[in-house]
Amino acid sequence: MTTVPGFTRSAIATNGTELSVLHGGRGEPLVLLHGWPQTGDCWLPVLPALAESGHTIVVPDLRGIGRSALSDRGFEKDNQVEDLRGVLRALGLGPAAHVVGHDIGGMVAFSWARLHPGEVRGLALLDLAVPGLGLERAMDVARGGRWHFGFFMAPRVAELLIDGHEDEFFALWYAQLAGDANPLSPQEVSRYAEAYRSVERLRSSFGHYRTLLDDAEVNAAWAAAGNQLTMPVLAAGGELAAGDRLATSLRSAAPHVQSAVIAGSGHFLAEERPSEVVERLLAFLRGANAYNAGHERVVPPG
Repeated sequence: MTTVPGFTRSAIATNGTELSVLHGGRGEPLVLLHGWPQTGDCWLPVLPALAESGHTIVVPDLRGIGRSALSDRGFEKDNQVEDLRGVLRALGLGPAAHVVGHDIGGMVAFSWARLHPGEVRGLALLDLAVPGLGLERAMDVARGGRWHFGFFMAPRVAELLIDGHEDEFFALWYAQLAGDANPLSPQEVSRYAEAYRSVERLRSSFGHYRTLLDDAEVNAAWAAAGNQLTMPVLAAGGELAAGDRLATSLRSAAPHVQSAVIAGSGHFLAEERPSEVVERLLAFLRGANAYNAGHERVVPPG
């Protein structure tokens, strides 16, 4: 089990499931949400610096992944927001928090900001495309999009084919999506593969993909109605991955979004360029706190 000085790991019952949550520090809540195929461990390279920034840091393994309980439902990103709001309540935190999300975790973070804008004091999205706001282009294989979306979304197929080949598949995945200097050792890749090993664990994790069309529908309808995010937003992409495409796709929904491109990084920003990610996040958090201090924001209880 991963241990971090000053942090505690808790199993928290929330919204009909149980999440494993690493938490520590003192101050305003800062929630870090991981992507696929990772766990909350992807934030370990940035935790020491962030822990000194005056925040209580909350790092869950998302629904159905890693140390969290297996699940066969509830993967809609809007529903997962309730998973996380329940975590904050259980820890005696919130409801207001800064939220940082990478990949799938960024999709959940976006839903949180859309559904409960008064609770999200700052929203940082790292290297993803948001369903309904740009993900469709990334999913369009005929126009150069990524092949894996349709593969992962097909019921039963992906888990049956990857089962027994987790180590080889994950090694290929990280090698393809990381930048030129893959920071993940074979031991680290194996640690992630172990968290997803077996048909049951793989199937549980693919639930995050199998709701993407539903996620896109609600996000697109929200944007089409002229809604916009009201909190400070940072959109960061790896130079060798999403780049500034995320920020561009969010302009209409978050007209004051800040764009950051992490030089030399592929998809796994926190592990590939931890120092740069910490620098960008801390600067963003300082700016978000200054913005919030100057704009009264009513946060409903609970």
